[in-house]
Amino acid sequence: MHKHRLAGLLLASASLLAGLSLHARAADASIPSLAGKRIGITVAGTDHYWDLKAYQGQIDEVKRLGGTPIALDGGRKESQQIAQIQTLIAQKPDAIIETLGTASVLEPWLKKIRDAGIPLFTVDTASPSSINVTTSDNFYIGEQLALKLVNDLRGEGNILVFNGFYGVPVVAMRYDQLKAVLKWYPKIKIIQPELRDVIPNTVQDAYAQISQLLNKYPQGSVQAIWAAWDVPQIGATQAVDAAGRSEIKTYAVDGSPDVVSLVKDPKSSAAAVVAQQPYLIGQTAVQNVAKYLAGDRSLPPATYVPAILVTKENAAQAQQTLGQSDDK
Repeated sequence: MHKHRLAGLLLASASLLAGLSLHARAADASIPSLAGKRIGITVAGTDHYWDLKAYQGQIDEVKRLGGTPIALDGGRKESQQIAQIQTLIAQKPDAIIETLGTASVLEPWLKKIRDAGIPLFTVDTASPSSINVTTSDNFYIGEQLALKLVNDLRGEGNILVFNGFYGVPVVAMRYDQLKAVLKWYPKIKIIQPELRDVIPNTVQDAYAQISQLLNKYPQGSVQAIWAAWDVPQIGATQAVDAAGRSEIKTYAVDGSPDVVSLVKDPKSSAAAVVAQQPYLIGQTAVQNVAKYLAGDRSLPPATYVPAILVTKENAAQAQQTLGQSDDK
């Protein structure tokens, strides 16, 4: 049954590859102006490709629609982002968009935004204080990636997982979906306590952790490495390839250009990454703000922007669709 389900997922990804540029153009139709509006933008950090592109998408779209962005980068410091949220509240913009961060830490401050009468929108942050969150469907992403892993392993094997940021809602969704799928495949086992990925120095740290574990687990005792986002996958893939452990495949989420290139490389152990469209996610969040400020109260609680399961078979086409063909 799951083989047929994965075939359906792969077909859906192929259809998305053919139609995503049309989706981007269609999303731009009849968006209200933001002329005279000030939009606060706060992001947990921009050191990761996904975060930077989502941030840029928001800033660019506010400007394109005639508004003024007040954009603040938290620099991966929760205390700094909280201080910036306080600054934005004091400036009383027409709306605020918050991106990423640990939900339990940020929620009291997100509530303060709403208590101040400022419409709050979020990107990749599920919050009861948010009017709308713009994101990818991370439940579906988690399922896609888990089913790809299960089928590549033919339902049996040992895996290592990176899961250091479970407090980030989208990470929790992806990991929970992995666990839900593996429940039905008891011959696939997570054999090591969850590995803690770190920020900064994510690639170097993942490389060191996996290199050490490859010495602990001999050839044939590990079949896959899973990560909730794709920067740890770079380090893990480099470690596996350097050790000549071609029996191990790596899997992750986000679709940074470096990772899509690794998946494309037939000699690389990177087997799959679910690629999101962060710039379009940022644009879409701003478009939702514009609709709301123009009086539209029909927005759903979540807006999902399509993602693509990138594999060895479709990586070259995915690069074209994602606008990464010239990225190095």
